[in-house]
Amino acid sequence: MPLRRLIESTNHAIEGILQAAKTQRHLRYHFYAAVAVLILSYIIGVNREEFIAVTITVTLVLMAEMLNTAVEATVDLLSSEYHIKAKAAKDIAAGAVLVSAFGAVIVGYIIFIPYLRRFFYEGITMAKHSNEDISIIALIIVIIAVIITKAFLGRGLPLRGGMPSGHAAVAFSVWIAVTYITEAFFPSFLVFILAILIAQSRVAIGAHSPWEVFLGALLGITITFLLFRLFS
Repeated sequence: MPLRRLIESTNHAIEGILQAAKTQRHLRYHFYAAVAVLILSYIIGVNREEFIAVTITVTLVLMAEMLNTAVEATVDLLSSEYHIKAKAAKDIAAGAVLVSAFGAVIVGYIIFIPYLRRFFYEGITMAKHSNEDISIIALIIVIIAVIITKAFLGRGLPLRGGMPSGHAAVAFSVWIAVTYITEAFFPSFLVFILAILIAQSRVAIGAHSPWEVFLGALLGITITFLLFRLFS
């Protein structure tokens, strides 16, 4: 029971994020900017402390924009007519977004300018990362891709059922990661068989169709393979 409630709560939270992104143009811009900044950080190879600072800053901007959206929705629900206090609440929430965005610009300038100056004189090169780091990032991106695809297709819940199969996507993503990390046939073969069994089980219990499982596996393989090819 506690696990079921946790899954339901997580589903509600993810649905809230996607609902805000679909209805709020500025939040979508922030999401695009966040993805671009994080990918840029990974490409140019910022150190661990700088990457942590960038991640925290990006998260704070997204949180501020989402809280602003929630405040606006609540005020509109409670006050259908113009009211000076309603306007103040919306303005203050919007001001919080502006403050967080201003802080993000400062942090970004301090961290990225030395790297960009170096690339201006030496040229742009793709930073390389350990296979373990790439595996973790690939797994996160695969999960996000599954959730977003399910939300836009409107089939199933973000973490359960629908198109594509998240279990198959994660299983085959792990298979590609293990293949790159171990560079050995036997471990790769064992994980591949395990991934097939997981995918087959989703069809057997009626959670997914064979097509949904196939697309999930293809999604996990493609994303993970491309990331290893770029950064390994």
